[in-house]
Amino acid sequence: MARARKQIAQINVVPMIDVMLVLLVIFMVTAPFINPAQVELPSVGKTSQPPAQPLEIVIRESGEYVLRNRAAGDAERVVAKSALAAEVAALHRALPDQPVVIAADKNVRYEEVMSTMTVLQNAQITRIGLLVRPAP
Repeated sequence: MARARKQIAQINVVPMIDVMLVLLVIFMVTAPFINPAQVELPSVGKTSQPPAQPLEIVIRESGEYVLRNRAAGDAERVVAKSALAAEVAALHRALPDQPVVIAADKNVRYEEVMSTMTVLQNAQITRIGLLVRPAP
């Protein structure tokens, strides 16, 4: 009585691994020679309007909030945090394109800056930035 032999199906992956290793070596050798695409930006002339002077909110280390409107040439004035949103919203209605920047002392906690940004966003102020001094 003859037993039927089972055929064992095997896939030989060694040639595939060899091909992949050769491709890997080719890509590793050619990669340093490929230059990233350089984007050439168009140039424009001078703009007709100067950029709007920002409305600055200065947060001092003592916790004092100072409002400085450079566009109107106003002097600095101290504002309570509770009245900050109303003051900035009123100024923002007069000049809706004027950006608002927060200039915080370096010793002010980051949470305080973030809560100020949240207050401004809740007052529908969308152009908010942070004012920093460039490193020497």
